[in-house]
Amino acid sequence: MVKRVAIVGAGVSGLASIKCCLEEGLEPTCFERSSDLGGLWRFTEHVEEGRASLYNSVVSNSSKEMSCYPDFPFPEDYPNFVPNSLFLEYLKLYATQFNLQRCIYFNTKVCSITKRPDFAVSGQWEVVTVTKGKQNSAIFDAVMVCTGFLTNPHLPLDCFPGILTFKGEYFHSRQYKHPDIFKDKRVLVVGMGNSGTDIAVEASHLAKKVFLSTTGGAWVISRVFDSGYPWDMIFMTRFQNMVRNLLPTPIVSWLISKKMNSWFNHVNYGVAPEDRTQLREPVLNDELPGRIITGKVFIKPSIKEVKENSVVFNNTPKEEPIDIIVFATGYTFAFPFLDESVVKVEDGQASLYKYIFPAHLPKPTLAVIGLIKPLGSMLPTGETQARWVVQVLKGATTLPPPSVMMEEVNERKKNKHSGFGLCYCKALQTDYITYIDDLLTSINAKPDLRAMLLTDPRLALSIFFGPCTPYHFRLTGPGKWEGARNAILTQWDRTVKVTKTRTVQESPSSFETLLKLFSFLALLIAVFLIFL
Repeated sequence: MVKRVAIVGAGVSGLASIKCCLEEGLEPTCFERSSDLGGLWRFTEHVEEGRASLYNSVVSNSSKEMSCYPDFPFPEDYPNFVPNSLFLEYLKLYATQFNLQRCIYFNTKVCSITKRPDFAVSGQWEVVTVTKGKQNSAIFDAVMVCTGFLTNPHLPLDCFPGILTFKGEYFHSRQYKHPDIFKDKRVLVVGMGNSGTDIAVEASHLAKKVFLSTTGGAWVISRVFDSGYPWDMIFMTRFQNMVRNLLPTPIVSWLISKKMNSWFNHVNYGVAPEDRTQLREPVLNDELPGRIITGKVFIKPSIKEVKENSVVFNNTPKEEPIDIIVFATGYTFAFPFLDESVVKVEDGQASLYKYIFPAHLPKPTLAVIGLIKPLGSMLPTGETQARWVVQVLKGATTLPPPSVMMEEVNERKKNKHSGFGLCYCKALQTDYITYIDDLLTSINAKPDLRAMLLTDPRLALSIFFGPCTPYHFRLTGPGKWEGARNAILTQWDRTVKVTKTRTVQESPSSFETLLKLFSFLALLIAVFLIFL
């Protein structure tokens, strides 16, 4: 019987794992190698080994209503998109509310996690740690690994001919903290992900000239979406997700393209994705098109050659003088404390059932939390994973035989697309709502909308047509939160409250009233067609 659980890392997933263990009567012990909780969201002036690093200006890409813990909303006075300092404060509020810090050993590095000799029977693990130079060993019934995937910078210098002759400064985006270093410099940022775009935009306020080099391009969207609402509260609904998954991929891709270009024409700005069928993570940046149109940022193709003081781009013979190169080229991940026979990383992914359990182990007592890239917030995803894992550890939920799990893992690795819905092109990417619902279903925690439509139609409609906020995940099942219903029905009030800081009288319109009436009638018809 599982009782003692070791948790590696006290970031967003580690904290959720501690809480999920405690509420089900397990005894968690969390090992955190740094001096405080928060993981990625704890800003430090210097990069710390083995821990994710962020720059001072980082703001969440998911809105607060979409990225909170399912039973712990952000404070109402927090902005809709949360700066890293406030995000860390929120995590500390969460830890205090549920008394999680008593389970955390800070400044403790996990050196190794190995199977006990009787693992096939007991499923136990030996965890060796070091605290201030002193080594300790302890036996645990289960392990939850919550170290994330943003700790090992990917810096493929051999892909940039001549880089070793470059006399300027170059570094990975992991090292970046403040924009002061770019003052009056000619800057090149390589890689058009969220970090690369943020850094290019920040640099453009101080630098002499800024280039942003991209090979594949990307869709760029603003945090401010339709009618000024947060992008994910509009995009992430169960209704929209169902419609997308029913449509052929070419039609979905065309609709996505049309929506993305409604802000600005991506082709005219040189940032349009090369492959518009396969969906890569969109870039969230409110300033980029404005910096491009005012000549502060120049979009360039991939690098052909780096010279002593300049760079030559592909398809552009002109040399561009450069002083600083920032490589925003992503990350790799590894588990140095685990033997490859337990978890082996290949081609940017591991053989994990549901992205969580090593499929080949005879005892499912080791779980990896947060090693996934959903098109949604990591925080509620990790919390749902942890909740599911605890039910497995308790024996309340049973996994299929290892052979069945391996078959599913191998099928996923083939990355065969069904031809419908969004096409996710990279390892670890998945459909957020579908994935969460799959986990919730196996622990009897997915809301039953058909039954709810008869007993609580207002809530059912809010869940189906409104944003898929994390409160949905704690409406029912083990760990049910009594405040979930009210949180769902008041989510738009909290969203508007922090922006509507000046009261403006809206002028009544009879046309608008009629339009709302017809929309309501159309909505009722749609509900009957879908549910009946």
